[in-house]
Amino acid sequence: MTVLLVVAKAPVAGAVKTRLCPPATAAQAARIAAAALRDTLDAVRATPGVTPVLACAGQLTEAEDFAELTAALIGWPVFAQRGAGLGDRLANAYADVAAAYPGRPVLQIGMDTPQVTPTRLAAAVRRLRTADAVLGRAHDGGWWALGLRDPRHAIVLRAVRMSTHDTGQDTWEALTLRGLRTAPLPVLRDVDEWPDALAVAVEVPESRFARQVAAVHRTLVPPDRW
Repeated sequence: MTVLLVVAKAPVAGAVKTRLCPPATAAQAARIAAAALRDTLDAVRATPGVTPVLACAGQLTEAEDFAELTAALIGWPVFAQRGAGLGDRLANAYADVAAAYPGRPVLQIGMDTPQVTPTRLAAAVRRLRTADAVLGRAHDGGWWALGLRDPRHAIVLRAVRMSTHDTGQDTWEALTLRGLRTAPLPVLRDVDEWPDALAVAVEVPESRFARQVAAVHRTLVPPDRW
């Protein structure tokens, strides 16, 4: 059974989604992040045939919607992220999962694509059965999903420059140089800046994420233009 690993930050005001500010305040950005995380957890929980795991940076006890997040994580193993940079934290998260679930493939996503669905995740899991790795690139040049049949190969992430316009390409090349047959997943939009939040909210209008984005948007747009 594939481990579906969510790598996320605790949605704490001032520590998460800061590129949404402005127009959002730090508290509003944290509420948007909490909504994105809860929508993502719901999608993972509804994906058949996977073991859900969370690797979290920061303290969930300080998070927006702490009670709701705690309820959503009932039954989930939660690992603390460790490492100095994002590449190290990702590689360590894979290593922790490999130790806890030896011999299991791992599909990892973040909390920046609340539009992800159980159907899309299940398709990625199936794709991983016939490839050594799968990579879902993001519109900004990064990536939103990485699956490895042997999660120990995530060591390559330590040398990949993260959060750049070339991160997706650099990751693909690192996997290829390691001799892995990598299959592409659909390209999605990460929520990093305010235009991203507006675009993704349109994709999932009934989501918690869309409701929190709309709450901020209403403060920016005159009522006669809602």
